[in-house]
Amino acid sequence: MPAPLIPREAITGLILAGGRGQRMGGRDKGLQTFAGQPLVAHVVARLRPQVGALLISANRNGDAYGAFGAPVVADETQDFAGPLAGMLAGLRAARTDYVLTVPCDSPYLPEDLGERLAAALGAAARDGSAAPLPCAAAAYAATAQGPHPVFALLHRSLADDLAATLTGGERRVRAWLARHNALQVHFGDERPFYNVNTLDDLHSDTPRAH
Repeated sequence: MPAPLIPREAITGLILAGGRGQRMGGRDKGLQTFAGQPLVAHVVARLRPQVGALLISANRNGDAYGAFGAPVVADETQDFAGPLAGMLAGLRAARTDYVLTVPCDSPYLPEDLGERLAAALGAAARDGSAAPLPCAAAAYAATAQGPHPVFALLHRSLADDLAATLTGGERRVRAWLARHNALQVHFGDERPFYNVNTLDDLHSDTPRAH
């Protein structure tokens, strides 16, 4: 029997663009120009074909982000609590069972990211040796260079636990995913996970880990 299929239409893409941009001098990272376009435009182009709907998590410049053709959601608090807060906003706003999260600063993100993470969760649901859903309700990417936990596929049933986790002060994405037996899905190439962290990175393409 084939692994259960999580169709593209059951997944909402969530672009995480709600940070302070501290390593860019406070600039809104997703709106900075890279290879002729705002960073978020590169991410939208790669993510949209993989999902049935799209959201952008942003805590400022909402109109500018909205111009990219996706609803904009903000964190529930105003303290820039990090990627987990953006994930929670997306899980609350999504109308699909799954949310595929990616950062706004990864212009080369894998074009098969959603497909491969969905396949891993589907296989876990079928395989009696793995934790069944909803315990295996999350998967994230990794390469030989390390994990990339903000590239994650999450079931929306995780929202309440994530809210409690944030209330408790936890801000580490990987620590929260570990609590839910998240599946680590290995990708062979580090380059798709290249991220733009600084102003100098806008003029470079040397991979950096998240």
